[in-house]
Amino acid sequence: MSTPTSATTPFVDVAAITGVRAADPGAVERGWAARTRRPLLADDGRMLVVAADHPARGALGVRGDAFAMGSRSDLLARLATALSRPGIDGVLGTPDVLDDLLLMGALEGKVVIGSMNRGGLQGSSFELDDRFTGYTAAEIVARGLDGGKMLTRIALDDPATAATLEASARAVTELAAGRTMAMVEPFWSARRDGKVVNLLDPDSTIRSIAVASGLGASSAHTWLKLPVVDELERVMDATTLPSLLLGGDPQGDPHDTYAAWGRSLALPQVRGLVVGRALLYPPDGDVAGAVDIAAGLVHGGAA
Repeated sequence: MSTPTSATTPFVDVAAITGVRAADPGAVERGWAARTRRPLLADDGRMLVVAADHPARGALGVRGDAFAMGSRSDLLARLATALSRPGIDGVLGTPDVLDDLLLMGALEGKVVIGSMNRGGLQGSSFELDDRFTGYTAAEIVARGLDGGKMLTRIALDDPATAATLEASARAVTELAAGRTMAMVEPFWSARRDGKVVNLLDPDSTIRSIAVASGLGASSAHTWLKLPVVDELERVMDATTLPSLLLGGDPQGDPHDTYAAWGRSLALPQVRGLVVGRALLYPPDGDVAGAVDIAAGLVHGGAA
């Protein structure tokens, strides 16, 4: 497994983290209470967030490596590198990952978004039953996190979709009551040859946006997390909600990916990017370099 090549890669003291977790679990609660927060958006009204909630859904692969995210120490080192770079605004993760980063002191002054539903395990027969097994809205508000993200896959031929929509709507309502961002990540999905696939054509994406935008009793704090698809200008015209574009697991030339991000960021609804594997596991291993390119695209400057 490759490791970040930057000379600034932080050392992750796994023994110290585990020691605190074992001997002083209250340190987590105290850490959240003492954490220095910041406004949701940077001064330019944009946001770049690194995502690390994939492992909790059993999704450990990056490109051809099925267990690229299997080492927690390696993942934490990559996250710490990313969060140390100027222009990175925050992180999206599950409680286990975010609590580790908190104990490492890596979340000071950062936007922190908690991942809420990870029950639809990748490749399972119940993958579309996306139960809320991570953060609750109450915990997100109580701990001073800055938002809650929910994967909301919509498959018309799978009855589990109804429960997922109901749970997402309830989370949007509860987060809005706490004046906290609800980040909805919708996909129009289907099963093909027994595998769940997200339909990434423009029309399917527009349908997913329409359904996601109407979830909950208030849209005041609703954001969307959307894929970069063809005809994105027409797709984004389906909403007025502020949106972040996701990076996915790029398979081709990274420069093509960066160019697509740059074009997409010109749209008025697009307020930034949420990128995980493309920044944490770039082909050349240079996490800092990949983050700096993305930050230049989101916040301005040459890329």
